[in-house]
Amino acid sequence: MTERNTNVIVIPARPEMANAAKTQRQLRVAAYCRVSTDDEEQLTSYEAQKNYYTDKIMTNKSWTMAGIFADEGITGTSARKRPEFLRMIRQCRKKKIDVVLTKSISRFARNTVDCLNYIRALKELGIAVIFEKENINTLETDSEILITMLGAFAQAESESISANVRWGKRQAMREGKTSIHYSSLYGYEKGEDGNAKIIPEQAEVVRKIYDMLLTGASLRMIKEFLESEGIRNTGGKECWSIASIRNILSNEKYCGDVLLQKTFIEDCISKKVVKNTGQLPMYLIQNHHEGIVSRKTFDAVQAELARRTAAKSHSKKNAPTGRTSYTSKYALSERLVCGECGTLYQRCTWSKKGKKRIVWRCVSRLEYGTKYCQHSPTLDEEPLQKAILNAINSVMSHKDILTKDLLQVMEMEQAPIPGETISLADIERRMEEINQLVREIIQKTAPTQDAKDYTEQLESVMKEMAFLKEKKAVIEQHRKENSQAMSRIESTADAIKQMPNHFTDWDESIIRQLVDTVKVVSADRIIVYLRSGTQVEQEIVKS
Repeated sequence: MTERNTNVIVIPARPEMANAAKTQRQLRVAAYCRVSTDDEEQLTSYEAQKNYYTDKIMTNKSWTMAGIFADEGITGTSARKRPEFLRMIRQCRKKKIDVVLTKSISRFARNTVDCLNYIRALKELGIAVIFEKENINTLETDSEILITMLGAFAQAESESISANVRWGKRQAMREGKTSIHYSSLYGYEKGEDGNAKIIPEQAEVVRKIYDMLLTGASLRMIKEFLESEGIRNTGGKECWSIASIRNILSNEKYCGDVLLQKTFIEDCISKKVVKNTGQLPMYLIQNHHEGIVSRKTFDAVQAELARRTAAKSHSKKNAPTGRTSYTSKYALSERLVCGECGTLYQRCTWSKKGKKRIVWRCVSRLEYGTKYCQHSPTLDEEPLQKAILNAINSVMSHKDILTKDLLQVMEMEQAPIPGETISLADIERRMEEINQLVREIIQKTAPTQDAKDYTEQLESVMKEMAFLKEKKAVIEQHRKENSQAMSRIESTADAIKQMPNHFTDWDESIIRQLVDTVKVVSADRIIVYLRSGTQVEQEIVKS
């Protein structure tokens, strides 16, 4: 094997050539500027920034213009909401920009994480970001620690501004000041005096929606009705969504009130909107404007919506959670109950030799056979409906008695909570006394006094305060439920007065208004429980 003589040739450094390579073409320089609001003063600043950077880049012979990227009226806490900033970053990744000029770190980003991530990404691409106010070039070795500190200050400033804005808004809420977004509020517009003004034709639609729900219609049925009638929504379209109908039914503005701080922004960085379920106080302004529906009707609708939400599924097999979506295509789907196992009945269609037969069957029997329910009968729909109508007619012939029963139910609803001997006024009076007592304890406690005695006194009164607060919440909830229940009873009484004394045809809406439950006792006997509290045992006569 022959030996190889390796030869190493040293090529001397030539710094002048490296400098010449850098200067043989102009640097492509872009500028980024941003203003936070859309007001006239800020827009003037925005135009001034654009003019400043255009002059600065174009008058430097070593630079060439790579673009002015400017966001107006956009937040600096999130890059995702700044389209021009993101377009600039894309241009950088395509190697179309060599240097980025910006006024300060707070103009570039008020989010420390965003700021550092983008600076590092551009640094890896060999692109410098120059912050004029801080005199920092990100390609310099000691720049990152300065940027981290100053970026944190910028974020803290943003958080401080956000906290001040939130405080101002909540203070305005406490004083009853509010602004209504009329563009998405069906039935209202802004009047000449700046207050809410009812739109008559839309108000009629709102009342119809409330009436339909109280007579048992589902949200889908209301949607189909509105679309079939060619009624247009707030956007001028004939297509309605379930969510928009639910919003009309649950929005307190339709009874003349305004509830403030139903949602809030979690933090100024993510700007995530969170539903207020008790994290922050709410502010209810009653009689803020003229309502389209009465408060009694509004409360009745809220009670009905709550009842439907709390309804249990009749099928444990198909709905393991036990929850169900409300359906009102057939009134008996929510009312016909098996007397043996307590499960709801379900409407079924049997077909035999081309003939169809409509029957109602216990869901437990349908899903599990005779394992849990052995003797529940299958009922033909027509005789069942006739029996229920006969039960209703037997009561409707004595409307005075039915109305009297309803009044007795209302009196029961107004009765105090069983076992309660203290009133809401007594609770509030005692709570004020405790607050005064706490103030006196703090003022009279001497520095030399034993801390144990001081602590024991405070613990004692605070325990009583906690007990009173809990008691107050129970009574207020009981009052609210009573109010809603009475609203439903009153609407039922009004409906009964307008109904005929005798029914010959089956009407789903009438059944929903009058009947609470129908219990199947046997194949030829049922018990009809009316919403007034009256119950009628009725025979099923088979044809």
